[in-house]
Amino acid sequence: MESLTTPDRMIRIAVDLVNTKSRTPEQLTSPAALEQFLHDHGEPVVTVDEGDLAAVMAVRERIRPIFHAEPREAAGILNDLLAEYAVRPYLSDHDGSPWHLHVAKPEATWAEWLAAGAALGLAGFAAGHGFEAIDTCAAPDCERVFVNAAERRPRRFCTPTCSSRTRVALHRARRNQEN
Repeated sequence: MESLTTPDRMIRIAVDLVNTKSRTPEQLTSPAALEQFLHDHGEPVVTVDEGDLAAVMAVRERIRPIFHAEPREAAGILNDLLAEYAVRPYLSDHDGSPWHLHVAKPEATWAEWLAAGAALGLAGFAAGHGFEAIDTCAAPDCERVFVNAAERRPRRFCTPTCSSRTRVALHRARRNQEN
């Protein structure tokens, strides 16, 4: 579980974790699915059980409101997560890995590690880009979340697919109203 923690990596994990449950079916359906999620996000050795799965899903539901909340409320949620899960950052080079930063206690569970890292990553992102850069997809049939660091190109959709699908639906609706 001790792994490289970088802000970009933890932001991506936070977004991807929330997006494991949206209007699409639940993706974290088993410990094996959670192990795959962690492997896909750079964790080389992962062993989890049903308790870990339930705890990670609970953390996911604590992170989700950050993407929907007003800035002051989102900051409060992040501060609560940081107070509960994060520790004073420390450097580690365990298991022959290069020096890297840890923000969760050494004996942290996967849920605690995810909560601490995601909260720190999102808090740093909000501090640098503002809470308006932490958002949910504007497509009416999508609940996915995203972050957008491009200050000059505000983003409303999680993917170009959602953007195109929404534009086509609006175009068709206008055309039907004209006929």
